[in-house]
Amino acid sequence: MPLFVHNSTPAGPPGTPPGQDEDGGASTTLERVAQKTEPPRLYQVLMLNDDFTPMEFVVMVLQEYFRHDLDTATQIMLKIHHEGRGVCGVFTKDVAATKVEMVLAAARRAGHPLQCIMEAA
Repeated sequence: MPLFVHNSTPAGPPGTPPGQDEDGGASTTLERVAQKTEPPRLYQVLMLNDDFTPMEFVVMVLQEYFRHDLDTATQIMLKIHHEGRGVCGVFTKDVAATKVEMVLAAARRAGHPLQCIMEAA
């Protein structure tokens, strides 16, 4: 989105001295300046392995809250099981925090100690 910057020494209309308008007052010109924006920082949502949460529950959470298909959810669950943690998805900060809270709430409702965290990607 362009910004406009005040330039205090532009030339006035033809026949007037630089920096003055037709009435002898100071004139101004607006210039477009491109504004640079950075993309939002991304965060990984990770699930951590434990010895109590059933694998089927982890697969269900991956499908329901992260929209993974059965094969992908199973692969992520096995990575969590074998490596201790696995990436469920990468999101902006607010979305990642919401996903973490949703997973933790679902695990509590089901009586499982499943842990879910977020880290900067």
